[in-house]
Amino acid sequence: MSNSNQAPGPRTPEPRTTGSYSAGVPTAASTDAGTAPARVGTVVWGLIVLALAALIIVAQLGIVTLNGTYVLIGLMIGAGAALVVGGLLSARKRDNEPTTGKS
Repeated sequence: MSNSNQAPGPRTPEPRTTGSYSAGVPTAASTDAGTAPARVGTVVWGLIVLALAALIIVAQLGIVTLNGTYVLIGLMIGAGAALVVGGLLSARKRDNEPTTGKS
């Protein structure tokens, strides 16, 4: 006769996989950051910070006397133009990709 009143043995937990999500949403561990292109806004703001730093260094060295108002106007015009051109180029690049038919 079989003994059906035996307690089940200790349950071993199933191994977990790290860096994945069951719904297919990529996580930081599963995405490859090297394949994503740099954002236009990030590049433009980085260039603005570098330009300001260079202008401050030049002004402190006494090589050129700078008018702060003109410097800010020039930086804003340059940054705005770079953001518009970068956005247009990015949109043009996206429009060349095939559509999936989904809305």
